[in-house]
Parts: sequence; structure tokens; C-alpha cells
Amino acid sequence: MKPRVVITGIGLLTPLGLRHETVWQYLQAGKSGVRRIQAFDPSALPTQFAGEITDFDAKDFVDRKDRKALKVMSRPIQLAVCATNVALQDAGIDPSQLDPTRLGVIFGAGLIASELEELGPAARLCTNGQPYFVDLEKWGRDGLAAMPPLWMLKYLPNLLACHVSILHNAQGPNNSITQGDVASLLALGEAWRILQRGLADVMLTGGGDSRLNPLSMSRLCLFAPLSRRNDAPEEACRPFDRERDGLVPGEGAAVLVLETLEHAQRRGARVYGEVVGFASAFDRQRTGEVLAEVIGQALQQAGITPEAIDHINAHGYSTPREDIWEAAGLVRVFGRNNTRVPVFAAKSYWGNLGAAGSVAELAISLLSWQQGVLPPTRNYRQPDPDCPVYVLAGRWHEPHKDFCLKVALGERGHCAAAVIRRCRQEN
Repeated sequence: MKPRVVITGIGLLTPLGLRHETVWQYLQAGKSGVRRIQAFDPSALPTQFAGEITDFDAKDFVDRKDRKALKVMSRPIQLAVCATNVALQDAGIDPSQLDPTRLGVIFGAGLIASELEELGPAARLCTNGQPYFVDLEKWGRDGLAAMPPLWMLKYLPNLLACHVSILHNAQGPNNSITQGDVASLLALGEAWRILQRGLADVMLTGGGDSRLNPLSMSRLCLFAPLSRRNDAPEEACRPFDRERDGLVPGEGAAVLVLETLEHAQRRGARVYGEVVGFASAFDRQRTGEVLAEVIGQALQQAGITPEAIDHINAHGYSTPREDIWEAAGLVRVFGRNNTRVPVFAAKSYWGNLGAAGSVAELAISLLSWQQGVLPPTRNYRQPDPDCPVYVLAGRWHEPHKDFCLKVALGERGHCAAAVIRRCRQEN
């Protein structure tokens, strides 16, 4: 018998608020976390809005003795470190009381862009006064010498898990996954399997990401299918809606505390849910066929049929092509316009949180079980015949069944699915 694995702590830092209590209050009010960018002047960009966290100060979330380390952390790393502290507090766990070799960390991370004040002055030395030109000889001689000595250590994607492990003396299994938007759900799947194999008692898993950087936003505007609704940013992210015009970039962090059920019961922990199935694959053609197989594998591992699912926590890119791909996979498993299994898309509230997104979105399903209701998807007004799924919109859903399905996609074809079971008190 493999150990059962449960979720006992949630750490959320999102454009809707810091800590899940605040997030839920904004969900209840139907608020959006998408707004015109305030971190820098976006007026030169074709997309000038995002899901932005405007009131974050990392010093508010870490002990005084650990604040010096914040200087060598980029924003995504700070977000992940702080979300971890929130999750541990929520779970009622003091890592110093655990066997450090049985505490592990698996995080999803994305491409971390350099801050302009660190990269710009060094690059300017090498342009010879010409735009779009870099003298590589000067760069080797003068540019590198002008870079901050610890520059690289702020931008490596494995440093989210690294800093968390150092701060909490987590000496158990450790890994970083960099598969774009699906990264944090892949991290959850790996953490689940590690606990099932008996290699740890507690795993910290999730991710952190931020695209609200001039370099990141410029890159996205050039190469990503971004929405252009600058006149109504809060209405821009509209998953599966016929009028969707592109994704909305964002930032945030989400960390879950996973532990074996035995370990959680031994310390009298509150349980949000149990991970009972997980699968992943690569859908090269993006027709939905492979995604459907992944969902089927996750359901099979959970020992249930599609009829047992209460709701689907969708990826919901809000792009014309990717939403059709996801809908095709869901239809293969659940049927067309299946009103018995509503589809919820959290991105409609805060945009695309990158590597943190899939676990942050899953957290809404966990909270819905605790609160007894699941919020509707925002901005869904006109059904798209190419996306024949039953999107939960305009009303709250009262969960009646004990299983939810979380789907995550990567723009290149990565896909993953997790099945979570509601844990009632008697379980």
C-alpha cells in the first residue's frame, strides 16, 4: 500500500491579494487583479496591462535574520520564498521540528529576466553610441566587469527551490521544473510520487513567476499572443469566450504543503484535499487527443470515472488556439457541453501567472471545498462553438462530489492533469 498524500497548507501571493483569505474575499466580490501596469511606464508597449501585485514587500514575510538574503533574490524568487513561509504557517509546521532529510522541495520556475538597472549600464558601455549594436570585444573587457558580482545568482530558475531549502534546512528530495505554465503542476506531481515512494514525510511544492519586467513584457509583446484590450484590462482575460483575443501576463507565487496522511494525522493537521491521481505527456499536435489520454490516466490512478468529477479547474489560456486545444481534450473525456461537470478558469481573475499559475489555480478549488462554493469564471459572455465545454459563469457552484480535476497546459504542447479528492473531517 502506497502512502496517501494530503495537502495541509496553502501559500498564495497573487494580484488578488496576499494570503488565501484575502484572495477569497476578492473572489467573493467578483474583483479583478488585472490592471494597467504600475511597476514601470508601459505606454510604449502594445499591451499595457497585466495581473500585477502592487503591495508586496518581501520583508513582511521573512524573519529579520533572513532579510539579508533578499538582496540576492529576484522578484520571482522572493515571491516563492514568501509564499512558502505563508504555506508553512497555514499548515502549522515548524520546519526546525522536522527531520530535515525527510523535508523536500520541488518548484516550478520560468525564465527570469534581468532588471534593467543591473543590465543596462553594462550594456551601454558596449554600444559605441549606436542603437541595436553591441561591441563584443568591449563587452568582454568592460561590460562584464561592470555587472554586479552576484548578478547571475539572482536569475537562475533553480534558485527558487534552492533558497527555500537553505532557509528551512530542507535536506530531502529537491528539484526545479521549468516547463512554462505547466511547471508547478508537474512539480506537484513529482512531489506526490516522492511521498508515495516513502522518500519524504513533507514536501513543499508550487512555483513563482513574474512577467512584469520591461524585458519580459517586450518579449511577450513580440512573440506571445497577448490581449490588446488596453481600454478594459479587467475584461481582457476571457477563457473559452468567443471574443477572447489573447492571454494576459501576470505574476505571483503559490506553494502547497504536501505530506503523508499518516504524518498529517500524527500532528493533528487540517487537510484541504488528497492528491489521488496525476499524469503528464506531450501533445505535439495539440489536437486534444493526448490531453484526453492524460486526463484518463489521472482518473484511472484515482480509481474513478469522469462522472465522479465535481468540476474541472481548467488551464484557460484565453487565446484562440490553445482554448480550442484544451476544450477538445475535455470533450473527448466528458462530452460536449456537459452541464454536469462545470469548467472553472481562474485566469479570468488574475491573468497568467506563468510557472506559478497551475498550483495557484488549483488552490481555488481547495478553498471552494472549505467555503462550500466555487466562484464563477469572469468575462465569459459569448460561448464559442469551437469550445463546447460548460463554463461556470454568472453563478456560484456548490460542490456536490468529492473529486476535482486540474488541467495544465504549456504553449509548446506539455500537458498535465491532477485529480484531488476532498478530505472530509472523518477521513
